Amino acid sequence: MPIPAMTELDWRRVSPRYMVVEAVGALLWMLFFAGLTVFLIVVVEVPLIGWIWSACFAALAFVSIFMSYFRARAIRYALREDDLIVRRGVWFEHTVAVPYGRMQLVDVRRGPIMRLCGLSSVKMITAAATTKAELPGLPVAEAESMRDHLVRVAETRRAGL
Repeated sequence: MPIPAMTELDWRRVSPRYMVVEAVGALLWMLFFAGLTVFLIVVVEVPLIGWIWSACFAALAFVSIFMSYFRARAIRYALREDDLIVRRGVWFEHTVAVPYGRMQLVDVRRGPIMRLCGLSSVKMITAAATTKAELPGLPVAEAESMRDHLVRVAETRRAGL
């Protein structure tokens, strides 16, 4: 059987609502640094550095909120016969192929912001400590269905180990 090229795979994207989760995360960081800036200006009384600090982090926060759209659009995955491929990254693309037979745990997570958006995150844990196979931004039903599918396929592939 010929191996399909990466461009020929049936790539699926995460929910567009995941952009909201990314943007809220960036906004929370912006609020943290705004509080730090207020602390520098009021308590420590360093007005010039505080205002420069504030301007820099405000610009970074706006860029981060703007980039949340592209970060969410860059996450995609493909289910192949023997493995799951997760691809993410805007500037630096990162691709992970997780063989079904190596999966030890499939975890579905939902933080408070994800719960508000009706989304979940599926994390695949293998024996390798460096495996960073996480698929955020899936609708709850799709995440649970994927978890069940991955566990079922992993059990059949692990039989020979």
